[in-house]
Amino acid sequence: MVQRTVTIYTDDLTGTEGEDIATHAFSVDGVHYEIDLGPDNYQKLLDVLGPFMGAGRKVNGGGARRTAKRAQSGGTDAAKVREWAQSQGIEVNSRGRIPADLMEKYQAAH
Repeated sequence: MVQRTVTIYTDDLTGTEGEDIATHAFSVDGVHYEIDLGPDNYQKLLDVLGPFMGAGRKVNGGGARRTAKRAQSGGTDAAKVREWAQSQGIEVNSRGRIPADLMEKYQAAH
């Protein structure tokens, strides 16, 4: 018995089949997309995204994330809360979320 697997490449926009269909990846707001397009539709995609890609910044690795230090609820600086807690002899982790009861104690003291 012989089995034969046939792969049919189809443009996701038009449904057109062809050997020149290729998969293209792009991301918007941290959501990654893949789309299979023929050369004409791929050019349309580039034409639409071109001005944005030209004005944007390349991020190597595709999944690089920017992180910013965020203050705990109420705008309180987590580093200051930890420093205060340690000066009061209260044990606190050097990373992660600060427990709500500790935040309340800090805010009551200040």
